[in-house]
Amino acid sequence: MTKVNVPDIGDFKDVEVIDVLVKPGDEIALETPLVTLETEKATMDVPSSAAGVVKSISLKKGDRVSKGSLILEVEAAGAAAAPAPAPAPAAKETKAAAPAPAKEEEDVPFTDTIVREQRAKAAAANAPAAAPTPAKDTSGGTYDFDMVVLGAGPGGYTAAFRAADLGMKVALVERWPQLGGVCLNVGCIPSKALLHAAKVIEEAHEMESFGVTFGKPQIDAVKLKGWKEKVVSKLTGGLGILAKQRKVEVIRGIGKFVSPHEMQIANTDMTPLSTVLSKGENAPGEGARKISFKHCIIAAGSEVVRLPGVPDDPRIIDSTGALELDLPKRMLVVGGGIIGLEMACVYDALGTKVSVVELTDGLIPGCDRDLVRPLEKRIGKRYEKIMVKTKVTKIEALKEGIRVTFEGEQAIEPQMYDKVLIAVGRSPNGKKIGAEAAGVVVNERGFIPVDKQMRTNVSHIFAIGDIVGQPMLAHKASHEGKLAAEVAHGEKRFFDARVIPSVAYTDPEIAWVGVTETEAKAKGIAFEKGSFPWSANARSLTLGRDDGMTKVLFDPATHRVIGGGIVGPNAGDLISELALAIEMNTDAADLGLTIHPHPTLSETVMFSAEAYEGTLTDLYVPKKAARPAH
Repeated sequence: MTKVNVPDIGDFKDVEVIDVLVKPGDEIALETPLVTLETEKATMDVPSSAAGVVKSISLKKGDRVSKGSLILEVEAAGAAAAPAPAPAPAAKETKAAAPAPAKEEEDVPFTDTIVREQRAKAAAANAPAAAPTPAKDTSGGTYDFDMVVLGAGPGGYTAAFRAADLGMKVALVERWPQLGGVCLNVGCIPSKALLHAAKVIEEAHEMESFGVTFGKPQIDAVKLKGWKEKVVSKLTGGLGILAKQRKVEVIRGIGKFVSPHEMQIANTDMTPLSTVLSKGENAPGEGARKISFKHCIIAAGSEVVRLPGVPDDPRIIDSTGALELDLPKRMLVVGGGIIGLEMACVYDALGTKVSVVELTDGLIPGCDRDLVRPLEKRIGKRYEKIMVKTKVTKIEALKEGIRVTFEGEQAIEPQMYDKVLIAVGRSPNGKKIGAEAAGVVVNERGFIPVDKQMRTNVSHIFAIGDIVGQPMLAHKASHEGKLAAEVAHGEKRFFDARVIPSVAYTDPEIAWVGVTETEAKAKGIAFEKGSFPWSANARSLTLGRDDGMTKVLFDPATHRVIGGGIVGPNAGDLISELALAIEMNTDAADLGLTIHPHPTLSETVMFSAEAYEGTLTDLYVPKKAARPAH
């Protein structure tokens, strides 16, 4: 029996165990990660110094250890002592998901199929067995437009502009007064403007510890809101100019199919949107226009999920309402996902006491816990309360405030808040566009199933963006929009992106791409990891933000990059290098041998690859067993 102890981990004592990665009965190899430890500056996996079968484990999550602390006992197996690539910690079988077929016999990473599988599952769930019977087409075979795009968000305007560039006569139908959809008007862009303001406030405050002190910020919410709207106007106005330059006809109103080649546009006189929406999505508006088309791209997006039983009260807001910056003294955010946490960061920086409640067992569900942990530590010290594994059971609108009742593992007594932000996700608009009149299949959840060319079941009608399934991201929609326009023009194009990066613009930012550790362990996908703590990165130290971390996941057989994650300032800007690495079949040596500028945060990607390869000099990493050549 061999005892495995905590090795020399540097100048640290009494370090917390935040995860135990193996269990009794697991067969482990040399270098298999056993436990994850967290110091004040970084997290680290402790690799095994012996191979065999785990007989007993002496640590549990939450314990504190130092050099020499017993981790576990291992019984040697027949060939266990020989160095071998580390298997996935939580899986006995390390068979990767089946790769997409290749034209040649070269290796193709299994990440090729991940995005397509996710989208197909989301779109196909509960899909009707047969397409609806379309309404009679009265266009007579002659059309007003070669292409009509329904929805002018990032996917829609990209599709319309690309179709116009290819020589098609294009109409762009949009219900908002300005182009850009939710993202530009009330989503991605205005929220990032406010997050920048929040970041400046926090950085000014943190400079006190470096010897530079500013006075307490004076928040002029009206002026701040005006600046945010100026940013939005500049971008949406630019889209209007681009549409004119391309001779794209913009039709403002609410569009619905009336046949496979026709669409009725209500409210073409542009009654204020608030008036139209108050009448409901089926309101005919004051004006109407029918148009016909040869091809159509549905880019109608999604809307916020509204919880049943929530009172209709102006103090209960969604993400759009949060952008109005009516700053309360005390606010509850219902939903610990990306949207809710981004707005929580803004309101916290502007002086509001913020609490967050999340139904699942952690913030930002779907993201690896080690990436979320630095955010949890930071906001845990700042926010009034963070409750996970907890649900809201009742919301009451009272004169003195909004009373909220909780239930769950971390539930507290009913509380009174000045505002409640509901941020529990978005639902597709597939059932609100009259798709059945065109014969287009829409599943029970409102998604429209599409193939790899973004075609619906009706060959001349395409769908893109939020309405076709997860992930609901603007950059995914833009890529799909360009592709759909090219296919409609007759070009041979397919959606073959291997991965789509995700970013939470919180403080610190969190970004990830490709296979996550959580996913790999759940699916039994073999992987190995190289990571680098930002506490050892010169640039992060000069920024006063050493709480970050970069990690890269590799295929043990080919050493190619299959995933990665980054937490820290500007993580969203850094993640593209890993996305490109996956797209280009880059391996660890490619990353490690690419000279990165110094001092930069981007070096942490190179250092992570070097840590995996065993060539890192910026930290001491115990020598690993030699990997077989590939």
